[in-house]
Parts: sequence; C-alpha cells; structure tokens
Amino acid sequence: MDQNIFFQIRGISPDEYHYLEQLTQGMNETQLRNFMVFYTGKRRDPQDILLFTLLGFIVVAGVQRFVTNQIGMGILYLLTGGLCLIGTIVDLVNHRSIAFEYNKTQAMSAANAVRYMRQ
Repeated sequence: MDQNIFFQIRGISPDEYHYLEQLTQGMNETQLRNFMVFYTGKRRDPQDILLFTLLGFIVVAGVQRFVTNQIGMGILYLLTGGLCLIGTIVDLVNHRSIAFEYNKTQAMSAANAVRYMRQ
C-alpha cells in the first residue's frame, strides 16, 4: 500500500496531503491502514465546515466551532450571534484553515494511536 491512498480522501488539499505523507512516513501497511480508518472517521471536510458556517447566518451561529471541538468559541459565537456576524463572515473566508487545523490535530491523534497499538 503506498502513500497515494490519501488521494481517496474526499476534499483533501495539497497541504493536508503533504502533512499526512510526512506524518505517516515509516508506517508499515497495517499501521497505514489503521491510520486511515481512525483518521477518516474523525476528519472534517472543508466543504462541511463551510456549510456549518453558512448555518450561522440562518439558524444558529457557532455550529462550525462546536463541530471542530472549539467549544469555548462555539459558546461565544452562540451568545453573541457570531460576534455580531463578523466572526461568522471571517469563518466563511477561513473555513479551509479551520478544517485543516482540526484535521492536523486528528491526524496526530490517529498516528499516535496507531504507533502504540500492538502489531
């Protein structure tokens, strides 16, 4: 199994691909397969973050922050109407970086779990 398995991930960016490639360097086939199972289960697609952010204009602000485990910011957005919609607009512009930061954390967590599993 080679590193091109990452191209199967929906909505993967070049930055995320290179990050995953570096993170999984030296993993054997079983570890890589387990990593993909863990990572794809927790990963968030940037398009999903965009849709959750758009919900902030219509339903309730801060959903994108709750989905990416930023509970404090989610509560702040919820109570302030997305910081008077300014924060929601900023998140619309930065939805890819919000998703990438969350995905980096999840990838590191998955890689650590896989490396400490019994083979």
